[in-house]
Amino acid sequence: MGLYSDLVNEGVDATEQFVHVERRGDRAVVTLAEPDRLNVLSAPLVIQTRQALEKLAADRDVRSIVLTGAGRGFSAGGDLRMMSLAEERLADAEGTTDIWRWIRYEFGGILRLIARSDTAFIAALNGPAAGVGLAWALTCDVIVASERAMIVPAFGRLGLLPEVGTSWALTRRLGYQGAFAFFARGRHVSAEQAYEMGLVQEVVPHDELGAAADRWCDDVAALPPHALAMAKPLLRSAADCAWDASVALEEFAEPNCFTTQRFQEAVREMIGGAS
Repeated sequence: MGLYSDLVNEGVDATEQFVHVERRGDRAVVTLAEPDRLNVLSAPLVIQTRQALEKLAADRDVRSIVLTGAGRGFSAGGDLRMMSLAEERLADAEGTTDIWRWIRYEFGGILRLIARSDTAFIAALNGPAAGVGLAWALTCDVIVASERAMIVPAFGRLGLLPEVGTSWALTRRLGYQGAFAFFARGRHVSAEQAYEMGLVQEVVPHDELGAAADRWCDDVAALPPHALAMAKPLLRSAADCAWDASVALEEFAEPNCFTTQRFQEAVREMIGGAS
């Protein structure tokens, strides 16, 4: 077997739980839970995260998912032990393509699930976020950060590049030069600095992080299901569309909302209140 199969089997066969799931009505909290190692993305943690998120995203009663970390950090990113093993296995028959499989199907699989699911994802940064863990957070629909949170651009120091969607996210938030400066300087970004840069949407006292994330879940719950399901792909597509294509997407989508009971009831209430 190749490296990819070995890593998947290691994750599937793990008996210890590295991910905790708390389901509460129309929402769920998924916690990366290997705090002694700052929730590094080991094979078991990654496999268990994907399994948990796939199950929750397939449940139509779950409107929002909060992704957070246990202990002092959100995630320290890639597991250095796994990176060392990958280096040792470069001479395998599959070469770097086995590493590509892990990055695409596991790291990238979670990324695509967050982006393409109709479910709203809220990243609750309880501490430092680096590497692929940071990429997952930046892909979520909203990021709320504890005052203790830290954005850690560790790519360059390791001789790596912005990975798993990070270059896309950074250039759209910071522009090319801002993203390049973020990468080249490699300096830690505090929660307040991240807010000023537009990398997170809210900063709260550490002890209020869970409550703040729950308020975002309340906002999602107040949306009609069709509005969330249609707005998420519309807004994500608009990031890459030309202006006229973005307008056309809205023009095709909006009439569908006119047919919904929620819209019709809202119009009747507004008319009744104005008369």
